[in-house]
Amino acid sequence: MKAIILTAGKGTRMLPLTLTKPKPLVEVLGKSLLGRTLDNLPDEVTELIVVFGYLGDQIHEHLGTTWRENPIVYIEQKEISGTLSALHLARPYIGQDERFLFLFTDDICDKESLDRLLLHERAILVSEVDRPERFGIAVVDESGNITDIEEKPEHPKSNLAVTCAYLFDSHIFEYEGEKHPNGEYYLPPVIKKMIRDYPVATEKASLWIPVAYPEDIKKAEEILRAKGIE
Repeated sequence: MKAIILTAGKGTRMLPLTLTKPKPLVEVLGKSLLGRTLDNLPDEVTELIVVFGYLGDQIHEHLGTTWRENPIVYIEQKEISGTLSALHLARPYIGQDERFLFLFTDDICDKESLDRLLLHERAILVSEVDRPERFGIAVVDESGNITDIEEKPEHPKSNLAVTCAYLFDSHIFEYEGEKHPNGEYYLPPVIKKMIRDYPVATEKASLWIPVAYPEDIKKAEEILRAKGIE
């Protein structure tokens, strides 16, 4: 199985830490966010596709040329135009009906939760939150399949935040994206189109720690220490 990892963003919310290093290399308890993401990938993942951009030479140096004895595929996102655009750069490497993981390196989640994603054909890792109006929110039916995704809704229909991990298959490429007012293309509009034709399940994360701002690093370290995770 392939995993597509996004590392291209400038990490502006993490300034000033990202002035000299890309956000995926920001460390929590001495280990980079990118390293934690890779450590928690399911054992079924053997091929790594890394979409890089800002300070990408550091990503190359950090990862090297191989992962789990297979060459790493590096794809440069020259224009930072959204997560959907990054996904489409990897399209040539995904076969018909092939499933793959698609992950951001902004957050920390656990290996067991990522393993559970693979129990489905298509799935998104979600987490219950206290303030759903701050997140992208998944609305689900009685079976746990997604019926809608709302981006920072004023009146949320659920408290299930969409996290950093997705299990897709090649059907995701059948749908056109929609340009956001900021000029970028994001995943939710495409997912909303896809769920009309293909079910997308949810799995609740056992551990999900958003790391968006410098102050989140200390909070993340406290949580990991409390759980005995180094």
